[in-house]
Amino acid sequence: MSQDAKSPPSWSDAPPGWNWLAQDADGRWFWYAVEPQLGLAGGVWRSPRRAQQFAGQGKPSAIWYESCSQRPEFDPAGPSKE
Repeated sequence: MSQDAKSPPSWSDAPPGWNWLAQDADGRWFWYAVEPQLGLAGGVWRSPRRAQQFAGQGKPSAIWYESCSQRPEFDPAGPSKE
């Protein structure tokens, strides 16, 4: 799957339960099963190895650190009772 810096992988391609997506400085996108932590010094998002999965290759981005997003329908607090 080839992506560019402005086009992240589609959430429809995300494995069930992998609720975060982020791009590293080198352009690689990863799905995360737990919320990743920013690793500015290495230009990567960090999480336990078993909690990350390659999602695609994009172009390197100068603002990679702004790429982390949560699955749109995912709510860690649970369903709303409105």
